[in-house]
Amino acid sequence: MYKVDVYRLPMGSPDDLSALVALLDNGSIDPQNIIAVLAKTEGNGCVNDFTRGFTTLALKVLLSERLGLTREEVGKRVALVMSGGTEGVMTPHMNVFVRQKVSDRGANPNGEKRLVAGIAFTRDFLPEEQGRMAQVLEVARAVREAMADAGITDPADVHFVQIKCPLLTADRIEDAHRRGQTVAVHDTYKSMGYNRGASALGAAVALGQIKESDLSDEMICNDWSIYSDVASTSAGVEILNCEIIVMGNSTESASELVIGHDVMKDGIDMQAVLRAMKAAGLKFNELPGEAELAKIVNVLAKAEARSTGEVRGRRNTMLDDSDINHTRSARAVVNAVIASITGDPMVYVSGGAEHQGPDGGGPVAVIARA
Repeated sequence: MYKVDVYRLPMGSPDDLSALVALLDNGSIDPQNIIAVLAKTEGNGCVNDFTRGFTTLALKVLLSERLGLTREEVGKRVALVMSGGTEGVMTPHMNVFVRQKVSDRGANPNGEKRLVAGIAFTRDFLPEEQGRMAQVLEVARAVREAMADAGITDPADVHFVQIKCPLLTADRIEDAHRRGQTVAVHDTYKSMGYNRGASALGAAVALGQIKESDLSDEMICNDWSIYSDVASTSAGVEILNCEIIVMGNSTESASELVIGHDVMKDGIDMQAVLRAMKAAGLKFNELPGEAELAKIVNVLAKAEARSTGEVRGRRNTMLDDSDINHTRSARAVVNAVIASITGDPMVYVSGGAEHQGPDGGGPVAVIARA
């Protein structure tokens, strides 16, 4: 039986690991037990956001020193998922997932479902595979692998699937053309959406939410009626594969934490956030009080602008703003909604929710102390 802990740590800059170093130094965290780091870095979250790679490098350097491994070996052992963009009041931070084996005797005396987490990695994707069925199927395979790593057998016990995926750059597109191949899209920014969408659909296939036979290259980022309600995907220039963290609950866990989720129908859907809190075990009527809020370890959510350019019948300009990408505004909005409930802006919100919840909405999960 395993015990999973999650540490939410603030970051003063993309390479600020001081909070993690302090926990390593005082023995609170054994580096051998770190399985994943999920961070919000303070770049623009777009194609040229190199804060994600900067943080990844800093973590690889630190963990290679503490584990006695090469940086490459660290990258194959620990899922390092960096999501760029902390617009508005969102606080840059990292979530460190620690898993350790414990004695089965008395570890979970009441047989309650508690937090489990597992990781997996796909192979590298060629430019012509990104945003297409090849990516969907390989991600589906890896999500099943991560479920097995977490010890989850029932897809209903999965509450959040965090995936970091690649994107297309001009060089990568040209590489495909030189080899006589085509790519899903030539706009490098839009390629982020295609990668996110294909990865989310892979999670949906793995969890049995949709059938592989219902999918095709043509429907990716076109048919918004097909989605996963637990997938959260983020694209970055710093990788060529997908790194996956599956989070769920199991009676075979000795964790003191539990995770619950819901789906926001749009960026201002406060009720979905409250339902996710209740799904994670919080007790309240209309709004949680201080004692219940203190149980929250973090809130994880997706955000995007609805393709129709409106929310609840009211027009907005996120899709028409040529100066600021719509994912940036969406992140700020959803973070503000969640922070207004928790009283804490240090929550994880990722922009771009293609096939992750309904058009304009997205999944939201709460990790809390049981």
